[in-house]
Amino acid sequence: MEQNWLEFLSRHRGKVIGVCIGLAFGWFAITYGFWKAIFVSICIGVGYFIGKRLDERINWTQFWDRLFRKD
Repeated sequence: MEQNWLEFLSRHRGKVIGVCIGLAFGWFAITYGFWKAIFVSICIGVGYFIGKRLDERINWTQFWDRLFRKD
């Protein structure tokens, strides 16, 4: 049973994540209102971005230099 569930998740990972995000956003929108839900979604996105970069163990000095470089 567990193997089937893991196989399902690996085959449909994007769909499962999308449904979870949609469910969470819908709940936030109903509970707190649309604009607060947008704000929470942006905070989640920024948190994900930072966490992903930390997992990749990037050099933060180079990252900030690239982000705010002067052309």
